[in-house]
Amino acid sequence: MKLSVAIITFNEDRIIEKNLNAIHDLADEVIIVDSFSKDCTEEICSRFPKVKFIQQKFLGFGKQKNFAIEQCNSEWILFLDSDEIPDEELKNSIQKIISEPQPEFNVYDAEFNNIFLGETLKYGGWGNIKRERLFRKGYGKYSEDIVHEVFITTEPKGKLKGKINHYTYKDIYHHIEKSNKYTSMMAEKMYKNGKKSNIFKILFKPMFQFFKSYFLRLGFLDGLVGYYAAATAAFYTFLKYKKLHEIHKFK
Repeated sequence: MKLSVAIITFNEDRIIEKNLNAIHDLADEVIIVDSFSKDCTEEICSRFPKVKFIQQKFLGFGKQKNFAIEQCNSEWILFLDSDEIPDEELKNSIQKIISEPQPEFNVYDAEFNNIFLGETLKYGGWGNIKRERLFRKGYGKYSEDIVHEVFITTEPKGKLKGKINHYTYKDIYHHIEKSNKYTSMMAEKMYKNGKKSNIFKILFKPMFQFFKSYFLRLGFLDGLVGYYAAATAAFYTFLKYKKLHEIHKFK
């Protein structure tokens, strides 16, 4: 096998079929590690013969991703979130690399189109994002952070041609739901790392986050959706510092 595609899931029936349709022909196997979804995720995945569907209690994003990597049998791994769809140019780029007898790099970055409420964001910190997504097995792993994990490698990185279309949220309600979940995990992570919160941080860090996203990073050029993205980034900042303050208060 040349290429394993690895994905972790939980209640992803809104997008997982589109994801699997996009990568099924590219992959030799698809490893899905699911945190006991309650929707139709498993049923959808069962329709694809290359999918190996594994259920495991959620360990945090970093540990869950590393577990998925361990299940991969191929030399190369493409790691995707369930809402990330590679375009044709990126898939062709991957196919070319894994077909070469000696590719130049063992780890490759991919650029993203972050699609937020139907609009592709180019500013506000959402544009020009790249992350490690294609790598040889054994040449990197994820940090074991519960959330906002990072890919750890000592390898120089190449760059894939094409982009991954990241369909972030289906609607505002979905965004609020995920923000609430992620800020709880982020507050716990900050607490474990010895971070503290106070009234000053709760009040002023969200204000600075909005200013940075909307003005310094030119989020206003993305129109109304740019304003919403900056406002919700500020609200995310408020929630994580408020929740961190609550953790210190009651522990």
